[in-house]
Amino acid sequence: MSINIRNKKEIEFLKKPNKIVAQTLDLLSKHAQEGMTTLELDKIAEDFILSNGGIPAFKGLYGFPNAVCISVNSVIIHGIPDKTPLKSGDIVGFDVGVAFDGWYGDGAVTIGIGEISPKDKQLIACAKDTLYEAIDKIKVGLRFKELTKMIEDCILEKGFVPLRGFCGHGIGRKPHEEPEIPNYLESPTTHSGPKIKEGMVFCLEPMICQNSGEPKILSDNWGVTSADGLNGSHYEHTIAIIEGKAKILTEI
Repeated sequence: MSINIRNKKEIEFLKKPNKIVAQTLDLLSKHAQEGMTTLELDKIAEDFILSNGGIPAFKGLYGFPNAVCISVNSVIIHGIPDKTPLKSGDIVGFDVGVAFDGWYGDGAVTIGIGEISPKDKQLIACAKDTLYEAIDKIKVGLRFKELTKMIEDCILEKGFVPLRGFCGHGIGRKPHEEPEIPNYLESPTTHSGPKIKEGMVFCLEPMICQNSGEPKILSDNWGVTSADGLNGSHYEHTIAIIEGKAKILTEI
């Protein structure tokens, strides 16, 4: 496994696409209202990214057809925008990738439309709080497996389970680089594998299910739900290790 180490100049380059990601997520969150279709939101996001000199990194990536992954209710990740209007009580996840001058940024949020159920509020809070709690604990020398266990423990303590089969990842000159960072341990030990080092840049993205973490791929071959068919949530930040600590790049 070869994990890229970025120097200060390269991290400065990475700040621009990640800032556009953050701004796009904020714009989508403000425009997402009852009656708006996810296809309309996708167009708003694409226009904004292009107007800021960026390129929607997900459009065409592995064949994905749109600028933004927009996942509604039981679709946890990789939802394809369509003409279905959002309604009060829906929860919707936005996953945005941006390329700018050959560097990539990536981030995601899940929000509620109108009044959502208490369970869905807890579901969204689990993804968001887990992400920030994990970021706060990152330090140079921590193994990625230790970070994975922290994420998994946090999700389980909040009464939910992580989606399996999908993970966080490195990012830089490509939208997906080494390492893979699962939200669950695949082996019992955390005392092996690579350690976090100064200059590493990667994405953490808790993906939350209610009862079952087993994934189910929809007939469009993109949208991912849980085998339990219940609502899920997703949050993501791109972070850089600067002066021994995690610096969030996907914040305005």
